[in-house]
Amino acid sequence: MDNSKILESNLISRDLSWINFNYRVLDQVKNENKNILERLKFQSIVSSNFDEFFEIRVGSLYNYIDNKKNRIDYSGLRELPFRDYLLNESQLFFKDFNNFFVKNIIPDMNENSIYLGEIDSLDEEGKKKVKKYFKKTIFPMLTPMVYDNFHSFPILMNKVLIYGVVTKSSDNSDKKKISFIQIPVNLPRFFEYKIEEKIIFIPIEKIIHKYIKKFFRSVTIESTSLFRIIRNGDFTLEESEDIESNFLEELKQKLKDRKFSRVVRIEIEEDSDDYLKSKLKDILDIDENNFFTVKKDSLIDLTSINQIIDFEEFSELLPTRKSPIDPFGIDKNIDKSIFEILSDEDIFLHHPYNSFDPVIQFLFEAAEDPNVLSIKITLYRTAKNSRVIDALLKASENGKHVSVLFEAKARFDEENNLKNGYKLEKAGCYVIYGIGALKTHTKLLLVVRREGEKVKNYAHLGTGNYNETTSKLYTDLSLMTSKKKYTKDALEFFNVITGHSIPDDYENLITAPIYMRDKIIKLIENEILNRNDGKESKICIKINSLQDKLIINKLYEASNSGVDICLIVRGICCLRPERSNLSENIRVISIIGDYLEHSRIYYFHNAGDPIIYSGSADVMIRSFKRRIESLFKINDDFIKKQAITILNHNLRDNCNAYFLKEDGTYDKIKNKKKPFNVFDEFYKIDKSKIDDSIIL
Repeated sequence: MDNSKILESNLISRDLSWINFNYRVLDQVKNENKNILERLKFQSIVSSNFDEFFEIRVGSLYNYIDNKKNRIDYSGLRELPFRDYLLNESQLFFKDFNNFFVKNIIPDMNENSIYLGEIDSLDEEGKKKVKKYFKKTIFPMLTPMVYDNFHSFPILMNKVLIYGVVTKSSDNSDKKKISFIQIPVNLPRFFEYKIEEKIIFIPIEKIIHKYIKKFFRSVTIESTSLFRIIRNGDFTLEESEDIESNFLEELKQKLKDRKFSRVVRIEIEEDSDDYLKSKLKDILDIDENNFFTVKKDSLIDLTSINQIIDFEEFSELLPTRKSPIDPFGIDKNIDKSIFEILSDEDIFLHHPYNSFDPVIQFLFEAAEDPNVLSIKITLYRTAKNSRVIDALLKASENGKHVSVLFEAKARFDEENNLKNGYKLEKAGCYVIYGIGALKTHTKLLLVVRREGEKVKNYAHLGTGNYNETTSKLYTDLSLMTSKKKYTKDALEFFNVITGHSIPDDYENLITAPIYMRDKIIKLIENEILNRNDGKESKICIKINSLQDKLIINKLYEASNSGVDICLIVRGICCLRPERSNLSENIRVISIIGDYLEHSRIYYFHNAGDPIIYSGSADVMIRSFKRRIESLFKINDDFIKKQAITILNHNLRDNCNAYFLKEDGTYDKIKNKKKPFNVFDEFYKIDKSKIDDSIIL
């Protein structure tokens, strides 16, 4: 398809930008400096990302198509032409990462004595064990579901392996029937077997295929085809006047509906049966573009290789995780409570280089401290066995007033959040499951403590979830403080989002959905004014995603005014940089590597007196209109320098950084000098390396 119209647009398509992002993640799989388990880990991430892209982004596009609603993509294309272009680009990406798995990753696995095997490659003992495993475990769990003139088409579950078996009766009839065998997700994907030094992983579908005739006695099997479907996972909740009574029931129904929503992609093995495919097309309302073909020597669903990564005997192949360094202001050798430390100074944490433990310690100290009166917190995603939840339960048990705004609409965590919410409610916590149609994405914690005759507030404001597991994998920022200029705003913000308060102007918070976009635009305009007055003007913003058209256009205006702009955008970037008379002064880089870059920093030079914010929000339409977000101002001079140093380190990276070209593609920044790996350098930070000058 001709992409000239797409390149003419001053904006880059969000969805095409996402595909380019996943190519950068795929580069981690292709990085030969990483060992096989690291490469497998990123292969699984690439596959998981691709699934979610179809569930949400392609699903959202089909919401417009199926409901006959108009939509013009940033590329300038309408719904159907864009669908065709997007699916074509997705096919190319899918082919790339699957071919690389077959041609490069599987041989690399074999060199490390890790094998994706066939049953026939096992010794006699192994074959006996496989046969016994099928007979005792697999066979009783599988249920063929026939589709013919007498049986309706079965519900095919999302993201499970399915065998489509085309059969004929033994009476020589030409009538074909299709039976579907869905492989339960609670069965391991691989049968594990060790022969000497070799570890052999037999995919479960190969075991089922070998014995599939046991399900079809006295009939002729014409073909067996393995496939996997991806359904639309994008839904919105309708805002209701009776939100308190309707919200949770509507959410539960939407979660049920998601299991039966429209199909947006089918992964299917090559040489699959044409009759099966034609029936799937007709019944599921899809076409050839929705089929993604997988070679026989590859695997359908590469997310399942996590079982191989987690195999106990491979633990020595996993890279040794670096130990977190002590944050400035916390001395492990001095026995002080978090409350004593925060009474003296603010603490700024950069995770995972600094441990998340001080935040957990803060919660547990608050839970046990007899002087603590209440705890208020917003929760979006929590760990599986969450210590945060444990601390809140302990606090309630100890008689504290605990208020939890639990975002029940956190995508794909809805059921887990409802479960934890009910657990907290039973313990006596006051739980709010989201605010109407808005998602509460802000990261905020407030502790109210009696100190003598007075009451003092302590706050934590962050960029990441209260999740001790992801805090080791994502880069995030935390500010812990007892300063009134923050705690007053935090208290006011909780009153707004949990009640019906209309806020006064915050001193140190910028909040969405009401104020944030306008405040950011004013900060950009201030840089334009400074530039027009002959003053130095710079903007540096580090975020996950950049999509909001109004702010993009304001950045274009700033660029044309001569403001130096550098954007560090990990994932989606809809701004087109370095275009003549539009964005000549804008540079965009993306950093992809060992950790998921999740921290957010907004830097405005302000004629030499920098204004810096951090917080939960990206520059997305959803952040400004459909989410409750907050950005907190960084006031402390030394913490400002820490934030600037984080930006400078990202700008200096020449090992993990890519620059965005005008055409929307990315090039890896070449390492022409001494390597500077941001994921290593932050473990070496000391006060001598803290800088207060921004590098562009």
